Amino acid sequence: MRWSYSIGKIRGTELKVHITFFLLLIWIALGAYSTQGAQGAMVSVLFILAVFACVVLHEFGHATMAARFGVKTPDITLLPIGGLARLERIPENPRQEILIALAGPAVNVVIWLVLTGVLGAVTRFGDLQTLENASQDFWGRLALVNFLLVAFNLIPAFPMDGGRVFRATLSLFMDRIKATELAARTGQIIAFLFAFWGLTGGNPVLVLIAVFIFFAAGAESSDAVTRGLAHSAKARDAVITTFQTLSPDATLETAAQMILHSSQSEFPVLAPDGRLLGVLTRASVLARPHAEHRDEPVSKLMIAEVPGVRLDTGMDVVLDALAAGPAPIVAVLDRSGRFIGFINRENIGEWMILARR
Repeated sequence: MRWSYSIGKIRGTELKVHITFFLLLIWIALGAYSTQGAQGAMVSVLFILAVFACVVLHEFGHATMAARFGVKTPDITLLPIGGLARLERIPENPRQEILIALAGPAVNVVIWLVLTGVLGAVTRFGDLQTLENASQDFWGRLALVNFLLVAFNLIPAFPMDGGRVFRATLSLFMDRIKATELAARTGQIIAFLFAFWGLTGGNPVLVLIAVFIFFAAGAESSDAVTRGLAHSAKARDAVITTFQTLSPDATLETAAQMILHSSQSEFPVLAPDGRLLGVLTRASVLARPHAEHRDEPVSKLMIAEVPGVRLDTGMDVVLDALAAGPAPIVAVLDRSGRFIGFINRENIGEWMILARR
């Protein structure tokens, strides 16, 4: 996600913070300072940090359970509206998806039990209107927030945790694509209700959450349809076999001329023996428009790590390869390992449209 910055890596998962999270801290600090002074501002910021520490633990709950089923979590991003764990893939086994979805709220239940049972915090629902008040009991407010995180995340609004449980449960009784579409529509209806509630109640955060749910539900539904079609397709069904190539010592001037006279977005860089060395993107060339770069070799800008598949490789493997790495293409090789073409995201989209006829 753009404007996100890494703050470390835990058990192979990179923890990132979106720049808007820092804006939230500044906004909270200024608001508290204006009403409660410097001490109130400090306590308020510490409280927000404690809340988001609980959110991080929630997301690592998902990641830990996913790892049990062989699913990696490349990164977790902190946003003002919560955390976002990016799983390598969503298991298609409904029971596994349910366990992964419930693992996050289960962590918040454990935190709530520790705060109430060990630290003696009291969950007072009457404090909902004054959660931002730094004079209230710190641990009590944190316990209440964790209780609310459990309740909120279990709302059946796909792709939230409750929505994923809803989708997985439907998948036990119907086709996964139909289950996803139904769960996505339900999530978008709930998003409209959230937006109405936020607009009438003057709660902009609720409106932001509604917007996120609405568009994320649509994106997840589209991805599920693509995955469903991919089960019965092979790489040969979407491979691009007509294309222009570059040699590693070709200059950016040569690449620029190719861009001007073609609609190609990615240019395979091949060795003299036909081996794929990397791929040069249109965007990387356009990012260096000045004359002093024209004589640079394309090997300097190409992406060297390009995943490769065979013609008979399943399309679902191709989709995973495109999602996993920085390369915008997947190379398609024959049985001898010779490069014969590639698949990019644009062609995947075109293939999906034609495959649904």
